Amino acid sequence: MAICAGRTVIITGAGGGLGRAYALAFAEQGANVVVNDIRREAAEEVVAQIREAGGQAIANADDITTLATAHNIVDAALAAFGEVHVVVNNAGILRDRMFISLSEEDWDAVMRVHLKGHFCLANILGKRWRDLAKAGQPVAARIINTTSGAGLQGSVGQSNYSAAKGAIAALTLVQAAELARYGVTANALAPAARTSMTESAMPDLVKKPEDGAFDAWAPENVAPLVVWLGSDLSGDVSGQIIESQGGRLSVGDGWRTGVTRDKGAQLQPEEVGVALSQILAEAPAPQRVWGS
Repeated sequence: MAICAGRTVIITGAGGGLGRAYALAFAEQGANVVVNDIRREAAEEVVAQIREAGGQAIANADDITTLATAHNIVDAALAAFGEVHVVVNNAGILRDRMFISLSEEDWDAVMRVHLKGHFCLANILGKRWRDLAKAGQPVAARIINTTSGAGLQGSVGQSNYSAAKGAIAALTLVQAAELARYGVTANALAPAARTSMTESAMPDLVKKPEDGAFDAWAPENVAPLVVWLGSDLSGDVSGQIIESQGGRLSVGDGWRTGVTRDKGAQLQPEEVGVALSQILAEAPAPQRVWGS
């Protein structure tokens, strides 16, 4: 049985790459799909493919980075399908530079698309789901965000992208805690797949194998996780950061209070180095920053 039958999902940046793979997989599992992409022609091509396979989908090219235009996306979904149950915040851009070479526009553009783009649709839908829950209607809604290994461990040459993706991981934890009472889960995935962004950043690493071997970087490999998170089956999973590549899943172990020393009184400056040396000697080594 299709695990998303009757559910409606909005997917941003769904005209290609991971978003396209998600859209096709959701439709295959019975969902109504809103294919959002600023490239309308790309969105319409995905919609055509879904409809040719017997699925239900509409294309949308509204901007995700303002509340006003994000409302248009939600309104289109409601007009076409009556309700929205899932939002997959997938759209993104890169403006890669070494930190001191970043311009203000490089910084603002990445924050706007990634971080504010994650805020707008989820904020609008979160209010809707809250109101439905308060009115006594059952809600099984899902926010699925997109972080990155760059956001979890850092990445040389991507300080703007890393900062935005790290913020998205933290945002997800807060959404999960605040919205649970309304029947809403929030999770984030850190996908490793071949997309236009990864092909521009690391083309040799993500290249499709020519020998017929398993293509671990194919975006279709991540789609089953996203579809399951968007289904009714995932209601007991929230506030998780999940990494996915090929056939591998792992749960991110985020910032937490670690090894501690407590003097019970104010530390003197000369005592700080001693205490930190002891703590760092016992603490597990962090993962290396990507590219270092």
